[in-house]
Amino acid sequence: MKLYESAQDYLERILILTKNSNIRSIDLANDIGYTKQSISRAIRKLKEDNLISIDENGFLHLTKSGYEIASKIYQRHLVISQYLMSIGVSEEIALKDACKMEHDISEETFNIFNSIIKKD
Repeated sequence: MKLYESAQDYLERILILTKNSNIRSIDLANDIGYTKQSISRAIRKLKEDNLISIDENGFLHLTKSGYEIASKIYQRHLVISQYLMSIGVSEEIALKDACKMEHDISEETFNIFNSIIKKD
């Protein structure tokens, strides 16, 4: 399944936010800074694609496939930002650039970044 960058970002944010507590759509909207209406459309689409579920209390949960996608994007984000910081990029810029790069970087380049980070 080919997901838009924004859908990948939503899944990644859900993964990060649910590490500490249960979240609802409004929590995601507040975290990302988008309108509730915009988040509601995205959540509906993610649910239709079976990437998230919503329980009876309105809490968001990643499905197995949603979790796999979110984990992969989050891992890419961590490795890319760590690599950029290791070559002298400031943390603030490295985190912003990693958000952009995590979606488009080739598997080959990512694997090289990852192997460099593991050596340090």
